[in-house]
Amino acid sequence: MSEQSGRTGDTTTPASASGSTESTTTGGGDGGPRPEPIRFFGTTWVDHDGGYGLRRAGVAVGSLAAAVVGCLALRFGYEGLVIAEIGGFLNTMVIVMFAVCSAIAFRKTWEGFGRRPTGAATPDALRSLRAIGFVGVLLAWFLRSLAEAPGEKLHREEYERARAQYKKRRSSRTGNPAARKGRSGKQKRT
Repeated sequence: MSEQSGRTGDTTTPASASGSTESTTTGGGDGGPRPEPIRFFGTTWVDHDGGYGLRRAGVAVGSLAAAVVGCLALRFGYEGLVIAEIGGFLNTMVIVMFAVCSAIAFRKTWEGFGRRPTGAATPDALRSLRAIGFVGVLLAWFLRSLAEAPGEKLHREEYERARAQYKKRRSSRTGNPAARKGRSGKQKRT
C-alpha cells in the first residue's frame, strides 16, 4: 500500500524535509495545513476513522508474521552454512552480524517514530543496515502498532503545531486584502 491518503477525495501532500505540513492544494477547505499521510494508514490517524483500528491490527499481524518468516529464512540460511562446513568462527560472525544489525535497526526505527532523523542518521543512510536487520524493523513496527499507528505521535505533534501556527497567523490578519482591493476597485469604476 502506498503512502496515499486513506480518505477519498483528500488531496494531501507529504511534508517537506523541514517537517512542514502546509497545504499545497488550491481551493477546498480553509487552505490550512493538511495532515501528512502515514504508510498503511493514510490520514485516518487524525480522527481514527476509515478503518483505523483494522489497519492497526493488520499492521501488527502482518509485521509479526513477516518477522517470523524472516527468522525462518535466516534459520535456513544458517543451516546452509552449517552444511557447507565453513567453520565455527564464520557461523558465529553471521549470527552476531544479524543480531547486532537487528538491534540497531530496531532502535533507529523506534526512534524514527518519535522524531525526524537529522544529520547522518537519515533513512537513506541506514538503508543497508535496515535491510540486514529487517527483523528488528519488523518487530519495531509490530510493537508500535499495538499502541498507535507507527509515527502517529510525531505526525500529530507536527500537525497540531502547524494548525496552531496557521490559526495564529490567520487571527493576526486585519481582514482580507483581496476584499479590500475589490471594494476599492469598484469605487473607482463608479
